Amino acid sequence: MSQFETVLFETSADHVATITLNRPHRMNAFNATMMQEFKRLWRHIQDTDSIHTVVLRAAEGRAFCTGVDVHEGRGPEPENVWSQEDPAIYLSPKMNACWKPVITAVHGMAAGGAFYFLNESDIVICSEDATFFDPHVTYGMTSALEPIGMTYRQMLGDVLRMVLLGNDERIGARSALQKGIVSEVVSLADLWPRAHALAAQIAAKPSAATQGSVRAIWESLDLPRTTALRTGLKYCQLGNPIGIPQVDRAAVMGTAKKFEVI
Repeated sequence: MSQFETVLFETSADHVATITLNRPHRMNAFNATMMQEFKRLWRHIQDTDSIHTVVLRAAEGRAFCTGVDVHEGRGPEPENVWSQEDPAIYLSPKMNACWKPVITAVHGMAAGGAFYFLNESDIVICSEDATFFDPHVTYGMTSALEPIGMTYRQMLGDVLRMVLLGNDERIGARSALQKGIVSEVVSLADLWPRAHALAAQIAAKPSAATQGSVRAIWESLDLPRTTALRTGLKYCQLGNPIGIPQVDRAAVMGTAKKFEVI
């Protein structure tokens, strides 16, 4: 792909694509340019069969992402209220029909609009210095889109506490692990290597299986339980493109190394 202004994009031989938010001078806050670049990125990733998994991370500094860049905003809005839509949906892989697994690595501050990334990641890990908070109400703004997405990852009470306390309380890495915002905490030095290692393990599996699983699970969230289960069966029946397993199951089960997350 062509060069980007706000992110770095690279791929590796192990079928992992890495996206790095690259606005450290603005604490990796997103602007209109970044949103349009992510719109292109998610489509490219979904259409490129050699990419199996994605790592999302941010340039080194104080923050993973502090939401929208308040000095630049999200770009011009239509005057007609009924023509308006949330342009930040371009940041979210699932809203852009990208079903490649996404592993997000968070360091420093993750605030407000950063949850567009976190809410639609399949695995989120963080470094020990990470903090999470939603400053909207502190600045007199209604917080709706990000916390609605958060309720699919956290308990309702935890989401409401984060929203209503705003800047007065920040969730540290260990609390984020307990609340389900992240699934693993590592040192800052280990953050990027660990995210890539997880992505590579997933990328080594048949991509049709991982994408189908991601899509079935995420799309089920929009359906009643019984309908979701019936739809899920159709995904299993659809299976892989060639209609048969793409690996020797017995061989994999006999040789695979088992790891336990403590």
